[in-house]
Amino acid sequence: MLADVLHGHSLTEALRVHQPQVAERDRALLAELTYGVCREYFFLDAIAAQLLRQPMKKKDQDIHALVLTGLYQIIFTRIPAYAAIGETAGAARLLKKKWAVAVINGTLRRFQRESRQLTEKVERQNSPEVRYNQPRWLVDAIYKAWPQQAEAVLKGLQLRPPFTLRVNLQRCELSEYVSELADGELIAEPVAGISSALMLEKPVVVSRLPGFGNGQVSVQDAGAQLAAFLLAARPGMRVLDACAAPGGKTGHLLEHTPDLELVALDVDEQRLARVAENMQRLGFSPQLVVGDASRPKGAWARSAYDRILVDAPCTATGVMRRHPDIKLLRRPGDVEALVLRQKEILAAQWPLLKPGGRLLYVTCSLLPQENEEQISAFLREHEDARAVMLASRTGINMHHGLQLLPDTLETDGFYYALLEKQGT
Repeated sequence: MLADVLHGHSLTEALRVHQPQVAERDRALLAELTYGVCREYFFLDAIAAQLLRQPMKKKDQDIHALVLTGLYQIIFTRIPAYAAIGETAGAARLLKKKWAVAVINGTLRRFQRESRQLTEKVERQNSPEVRYNQPRWLVDAIYKAWPQQAEAVLKGLQLRPPFTLRVNLQRCELSEYVSELADGELIAEPVAGISSALMLEKPVVVSRLPGFGNGQVSVQDAGAQLAAFLLAARPGMRVLDACAAPGGKTGHLLEHTPDLELVALDVDEQRLARVAENMQRLGFSPQLVVGDASRPKGAWARSAYDRILVDAPCTATGVMRRHPDIKLLRRPGDVEALVLRQKEILAAQWPLLKPGGRLLYVTCSLLPQENEEQISAFLREHEDARAVMLASRTGINMHHGLQLLPDTLETDGFYYALLEKQGT
């Protein structure tokens, strides 16, 4: 699976394909190892570079991934070193690469003997990639965008993500749900400024969450929960969720304002199926449509909407502690392509909004090109658009929007801008 990531596939996609082949009792360990190696990739890779005589060929990235997995187990888990080495080396046989068994075994045993010297050597190099476990281009971009906050942001992105819940406030008060959790020996604290959010002390399987199966509670980052509050739809309004998958914000919109005429759109049919699954659990039935938000056509595109949510495709640099494979998948050239895609979606969605209606633009990015600069350009090109100032106890108020930074545990990184269409 890690080799899939090194070849450019997302970890979520790789787990979806391979996890069913793993015994259920081993799935938690599988997730720990795969997410852990991605989180610590640049540090582990620097260690491996000292141990391997030469870099692995492209066709042998699976063996490189095994070396990193073995190192991760020895350094970051309680798995006995002999077991980590034996199992990791043995895995090369399953890949039908018997030559690699001795390579992995020798590499990991050498690290076991020389771990202190090798680790100190890497730390003395003091490279930004290793210090922050991020690619150099992204470290530079974050320092350029957020010179005062960069150190805290980069450290925040290395933390394990909080386990955050979204309580359906139509069904129960936050304090009531805290009591229900306490009855099950689960400790949770509210997140300041976000009335539906609770942060659990420790992650748990969702089956332990009271009411999860019938939609009383969902798992969602606190920062993502701001969307429903900022869009502020009212009962009876026609609302378009233009990039809906996997449906977290869709569900919250309907929890916040149940009597909406909501269309959930996504370009990917398989991802839209995940929206359908989430809506079934929550007990909602929005209209689900496969379609490209940047090229409106069909019945959904002939409607005028009171509210539009554009949760735009982006670099996802603000959510890397939840998706640490992003640091391995993103390239500097991706930013320009995504900025263009975002611009196309915004331009295509604006004509679908009624005069007096509001469009909420959202990314989970930390980069100004995708956020404040994108909205500034849109406002220059659309005389009938006005940015609505966002009042929030969370985040940094920008000239046009609101930026949340992952410099604390409470939220991931998000950008929000609310645009109102002028005219009658």
